[in-house]
Amino acid sequence: MTQLQIRVAGWVTSGERLSYDGSYGARTTAAVKKFQAAYGLTADGIAGPATFSKIYALQDADCTPVHFSYAELNKCNSDWSGGAVSAATARANALKTMWKLEAMRHALGDVPITISSGFRSYSCNSAVGGSSTSRHLYGDAADLVGSPSLCTLARQSRVHGFSEILGPGYPGHNDHTHVAFDPSPYWSAPTCGI
Repeated sequence: MTQLQIRVAGWVTSGERLSYDGSYGARTTAAVKKFQAAYGLTADGIAGPATFSKIYALQDADCTPVHFSYAELNKCNSDWSGGAVSAATARANALKTMWKLEAMRHALGDVPITISSGFRSYSCNSAVGGSSTSRHLYGDAADLVGSPSLCTLARQSRVHGFSEILGPGYPGHNDHTHVAFDPSPYWSAPTCGI
């Protein structure tokens, strides 16, 4: 059940975050319905053969979504060590982030999304001048650049399970949109009206 939740967590309503609790409750059912509707399936909220077939079609052999990879989420060090959580947790958090980005990518018309930064060890984070409390240290953050516009990315990320969004107009974020999963939600991209 938790693996299903990881794959549909990007299909929530604005400001909502899906729990990875292994329970097929109302929020998971609603996320499954949105996933199904987005891919032209019968939106009944039941994760049956057609739903899993679509999920498997969107997934590479390492369980990452087809349009994203662990390498994109970790340009710091290949073993995921040295951050605020264990290497295994950082890698697992990155997988959750990739599936949210896959949902966002599809909702934007299947346009590529470019990641400039993901997981950072404390040393990598310090080298780039990152905040000492950065979500990058947990593996659940991604900095997005390029096209679509930074404001489009910031606005869209609100409805795809990201609870921390920093973009144009926020200090140090005029050249990227930062998305993450933060227990204390915070959105600020003043140039974009967020």
